Formats: sequence, C-alpha cells, structure tokens
Amino acid sequence: MNNPKSPLSTPYSLLPTPRKLRRWVGLLVMTILLVVVSRLPASADTAQHYTDLKFAPLPEIQIPKYTRYKLDNGMVVYLMEDHELPLIGGTALVRTGDRFEPADKVGLGALTGEVMRTGGTTLHSGDELNQLLEQRAASVETGIGTSSGSASFSALSTDLDTVFDLFTEVIQKPAFAQEKLEFAKRQQAGQIARRNDDPNDITGREFQKLLYGDSSPYGRTVEYATLNNISRQDLVAFYEKYFHPENMILGIIGDFDSNKMRSLIQAKFGKWSSASKAPQSTLPSVSQAKQGGVFFVNQPQLTQSYVQMGHLGGQLNSPDYPALDVLNQVMNGFGGRLFNEVRSRQGLAYSVYSFWSPNYDYPGTFVAGGQTRSDATVPFVKAIRAEIEQLRTKPITATELDFAKDQVLNSFVFKFQDPVQTLSRLMRYEYYGYPADFLFRYQQGVKATTIEDVQRVAQKYLQPDQLVTLVVGNASAIQPPLTSLSADVTSLDITIPKPNNS
Repeated sequence: MNNPKSPLSTPYSLLPTPRKLRRWVGLLVMTILLVVVSRLPASADTAQHYTDLKFAPLPEIQIPKYTRYKLDNGMVVYLMEDHELPLIGGTALVRTGDRFEPADKVGLGALTGEVMRTGGTTLHSGDELNQLLEQRAASVETGIGTSSGSASFSALSTDLDTVFDLFTEVIQKPAFAQEKLEFAKRQQAGQIARRNDDPNDITGREFQKLLYGDSSPYGRTVEYATLNNISRQDLVAFYEKYFHPENMILGIIGDFDSNKMRSLIQAKFGKWSSASKAPQSTLPSVSQAKQGGVFFVNQPQLTQSYVQMGHLGGQLNSPDYPALDVLNQVMNGFGGRLFNEVRSRQGLAYSVYSFWSPNYDYPGTFVAGGQTRSDATVPFVKAIRAEIEQLRTKPITATELDFAKDQVLNSFVFKFQDPVQTLSRLMRYEYYGYPADFLFRYQQGVKATTIEDVQRVAQKYLQPDQLVTLVVGNASAIQPPLTSLSADVTSLDITIPKPNNS
C-alpha cells in the first residue's frame, strides 16, 4: 500500500497536465529573468568596446613582515610568519653548484644533491626517512643545480619538531649510501641513453653548447665516461667542501611563533661547525663559443624543423634590464611582433618566440626560434632575422610601448602572489648579492622606459652578426636548403658516446 503522505502517492488528477506544466515553467523562467534584469546596472544595457573598459589601478605591492638575523656560525636566517594555514615550510640555499664540479666528473653536483637525501643519514636510512615523512604527509628534499644547492622541508605545524629534526639531520649528517648512489647513476645513464629522443631537448642542449662551448660548465653534458668516474668519496668530498653554515641562507615561512622558531633553529643549527672554511669559489669565465654561423642536426624522421637562433645575453643587474624586458615583450607573446608577423601574417610557424634571458651572476642568452614546416625553414629564419633588424633600425610605436609596458607591469603583481614567493626572492637576492629592493627598482625602470630607450638597447644588445642559428630537422625535406642562408652550414654529430663497458 502506498504511503498517503508520499508525493508518489498523489492522485494523478492532482498532478499538472503537460500543458499546465509548460505554462508554469514558462512563467517561472520569465519571473527569474525579470528579477535578474531589474538588478543589472544600467551600463549593462549596451555592451562596451574593450577599449572603453576602465580598470582600477594595480594595487601597491606590500612585502610581508619578516625577520633577518645571523647565527654565530655565520648562517643567515629569514623568518616570515603566515598563519593562514597550519603549514610550515623552509628552504636552505647553499653556495655551490654543478658549475664547480671537475670536467672529468660532470654529473657530480646533481648526484650529490640527489643522494644526500635518498641515501639517508647516519641515523636513518633513506627508506626510513621516506616512511617517517609519509606518515606525516611531510617532505624533505635536496638538490644541486647550476649555480646553487638547496634543501627544503614542508610539514603541518603540529609536526614541525619531528620534520625539522629530520631536515637538519639530512643537511648535517648525510650518509651517501653506496646502493643509492648506484641506483642514481643507473637512472642518469638511462637519461643519457634517451637524450636524443625529443627534438626539443636536442635543440636546447646543442644550442647551449654552441653559445657557451661544450667544455663550459654552462654547456657541457653528462656522459657515460664522466658518470663512471664518480665515486661515493667524490660525493662526500663535494658535500664537505661546500656545505658549511656560513655558506647557507635558511628561510622559513608559515604558522609558527618567531621566538620559538629562533630557539628551535639555535638548538639544531647553532652548534653546527665545519672543520674547514667555505671556499671562495671563482666563477667560470664566459665567452661566446661560436661567433655566428648556421648549424644543423639531421633527423630524417622529422616532418618539421626546430629552430633556435641567438647569442649571449647579459645579467639581471644591468641598468638596461628594464628596457630590455620591455623590448622582449614587444617581440614576444600574443600581440608581439613575431607572433603577428611570422606566425599570423606570413603563416611560417606553429610556434614562434624570443627571450632576453639574463642570469644573476653570469651572462644569459638572447634566443629566438620556434617550430615550422620543413619547407618553410629558411623563410622562417629570414623572417625572424628581419624582425630583429627592424627593431634595431626603426623605433617602435607609442601603442607598442604602452602595450608592452602594461603587460610587464601587470604581470609584476603575480611575482608576489603569496609570501612564499616573496621570501624566496629575498633569499635569492642576498645569495647573489642583489639589493633587497631590486625588483622595485626594476618596476620603476619599466615605468620610465621610453621609445628611445627601447631602440637604444635594441641597437646595443641585439647583434645580428653574432647570431648563431641551429636547425634540427629533415635535411631532404628542407627546401630551399640551409645553404641559402649561409654557404657554410656545419653539421653537428649528436651520437652518444658508448659506455666503456660496452
């Protein structure tokens, strides 16, 4: 028997007919529309053209409150409280880098940074560390890149004591377990074997070699031979040379009390000392290896060409960096000259780009390029060259200047989306010897950039006679051939040297 109180038991005669139902729904929709329309502002009656839209000024960037101090052993510490979430994270920057590894042991820095964590400590194996951290949804990671080393942790604030203890243990007492080193070397060997699988990887790697030189720390690559030369003792020696408290900047952000955090840092790092002093490392010298020229990597299986062309660039501390960044925006991205002319108007590219990419303490690169049809390779290269030359010889328009500056300044606020970004930036500036307000000086420099500034830096820094051009593609499909760009086209051999034991 049906429950008389259930809607399903309602007599059919009391349910609305389909016609009544349609009328009822129609009235309901009309009522909703009338309510919505009545609440819309009057300005919504007529759609505005995008050029007529008005936006509020960008908000002023505020640096969150932070504390900087130094321990007696020389370690610099930054603390920034952020109580929005019950989380705490930290990073230690270490003055090292794989650019300091011996030429016959390329890969040593990366392996040291990896096995420092995976190899465990004198108190906990790597697997025990994994288990302890996974139980708390926490992490401790280490690594060494080109110009710096790092160790980081993240944890719930309730687990800080345990996780921070493991973090300091990894930094001060790494074990560099032999079996983890062997595993890491096998993984690295696998990467060597696969490094020619992706044409994008080939292009980027070989272009760096052409600019910096294949023996430069900024251009050389790991080979089976250099990998085989690396022993556990090499990792220990590399670690002992660079991991000193006076060689480290520690930054911690999150849900903590600064006084308690200072006590914790003092307890875990205050007594840490090294038997030797941190080295005063001399940075490798940099000069452009190839002074112009056209270079080619033949990949017969490809149906398109991958192109990069450019030369060495500058450093972030150049007084011309703001104007160069505006110049970069004029060239690059949606609405930029390369996109509008090379891709949209001439239809020569699937993708096209250019970047003025400076580094903190050694010359970066200027690179332009993209991907194009094999039969459009030569016109594509010529089109990019033409755009570079035009920037040098003809002033940009006021519209281009305003558009580029707006894009650069509007993206500026995203550099401070959360306190983690801000703290990381402050630490990097100190690491590389930049003033703490460097980014704000840059912002003011962008605002002050003029049309004349853009042309001046284009003439000074864009050097057509120094452009190195690299093409990775199918030689038989590139018509007209690359010799129409230069009578002397150098073919590059990217064959991977075989392991000694093969």
